[in-house]
Amino acid sequence: MSDRAARLSSPAVELRGITKRFPGVVANQDVNLRVEKGEIHAVVGENGAGKSTLMKILYGMLRPDSGTISIDGRDVTFKSPHDAIEAGVGMVHQHFMLADNLTVLENVILGNEPSRLGRIDTDAAKERIAELGRSYGLPVEPDRRVEELGVGARQRVEILKVLFRGASILILDEPTAVLVPQEVAELFANLEELKREGLTTIFISHKLNEVLTVADRITVIRAGSTVTTVEPAETSARQLAQLMVGSELPTPETRESTVTDRVVLGAQHLTVRAPDGRVVLDHCSFDVHAGEIVGVAGVEGNGQTELIDALMGLAPDVQGTVRLGEDDITLWDTRRRREHGLGYVPEDRQRDGLLLGAPCWENDVLGHQTESTFSRGPWIDRIRARRHARKVVDDFDVRTPSIDVTANALSGGNQQKLIMGRELTASPRALIAAHPTRGVDVGAQAAIWDHLRDARRNGLAVLLVSADLEELIGLSDSLFVLFRGSIVAHLDPATVTPESLGSYMTGTTPDAAA
Repeated sequence: MSDRAARLSSPAVELRGITKRFPGVVANQDVNLRVEKGEIHAVVGENGAGKSTLMKILYGMLRPDSGTISIDGRDVTFKSPHDAIEAGVGMVHQHFMLADNLTVLENVILGNEPSRLGRIDTDAAKERIAELGRSYGLPVEPDRRVEELGVGARQRVEILKVLFRGASILILDEPTAVLVPQEVAELFANLEELKREGLTTIFISHKLNEVLTVADRITVIRAGSTVTTVEPAETSARQLAQLMVGSELPTPETRESTVTDRVVLGAQHLTVRAPDGRVVLDHCSFDVHAGEIVGVAGVEGNGQTELIDALMGLAPDVQGTVRLGEDDITLWDTRRRREHGLGYVPEDRQRDGLLLGAPCWENDVLGHQTESTFSRGPWIDRIRARRHARKVVDDFDVRTPSIDVTANALSGGNQQKLIMGRELTASPRALIAAHPTRGVDVGAQAAIWDHLRDARRNGLAVLLVSADLEELIGLSDSLFVLFRGSIVAHLDPATVTPESLGSYMTGTTPDAAA
């Protein structure tokens, strides 16, 4: 067989015996993965199972300690993402890598600008972007600023950016984490178009039902090693969950009501303006009672972040009123709100919830360091802080070798469980939980749902902001929808469907949604 014929019959990607160790942790142990040309291949596993490490190795962000990477039948060594891109491998990260203040065109060509006579050839770039959009079903408006785009459109820009660089192998990391059902369907249609054009996709996800819908084959990784590769027709979500974590697929269903008539957290006519004067949250009013979970639905960028910032005292230009119990806290700073019982699980755990270079025990007191539980005058009581951290690690199943391990060494799910433990053990009166299970595996997700249900049962008032519609509908006692900064619907979780909820989120009002 000729070299060309061998390459044509070879898999698009083959990883053989990949091993990667970090101090005290084996992230990948003799992992094998074979991805055929033109297929959508899903990789699933718990947080900390080694998926992200494996993809970073394939994309040149990390180098394996041992093992071999083959692309189209040729063994390769990647020293950087640039090498991977040159070999036709592109990666779309879970957290988009876009500059909001630049146009779609500028984002797509950034770092790979076509030139003519020493200047950027924008006409050629626009023509190429339009051609890619037509070929792969990814229409975009090249002159629009990214900050004006919805989440689904931003994702299309990310995929186009990778295709513009000539990628024939795409790695998509949790691509549906922030999408509503209609946008998920659109993404899957895009992936099928890419597949028809001969491109290969590696699809990383925790949403097993979606994996079963879109993937041609599924590889399960557990504890850093390959478990098996299966076809969707041969398995189910529950079987995949058992392969991943040894337990059944969890459900967020909350049947019994614990809602009281005592309002713990409330907002009246809450209005927030952006620095340029635009109204980004418009006269929002709601109450959260003791023992109640109130869900907030909305496509990202429709006011959820501004609502959270206003409630936490982080927004600079706020009108209206925020109340915590009997107190008007509108003019209080964030520390005072925290000290009076307002818990907070931020939407970006790494940016806003943790000091990544600090040990777990220090992160466990973060935001509570002024409270008497952890302070001795102006100093932190290290003995009590460390004792509390050990209890949180045990009670919330934070998987870490030691409380002295830095937060950046934990998997995403364990980082999230540490934050949940920190907030819930502080005995808050109300909790603002923003995307509490985003990017975590089914095991960590089930644990977080259990903790929220237990806290609700014990009288906690919870404002739950989530892009996971099953989670919102299953956990919430009531919910409302934010669209362009306004509350456009109050809905009953017992009767609403994900499809009708998604319609409200995108600006339509189906008869079946109420």
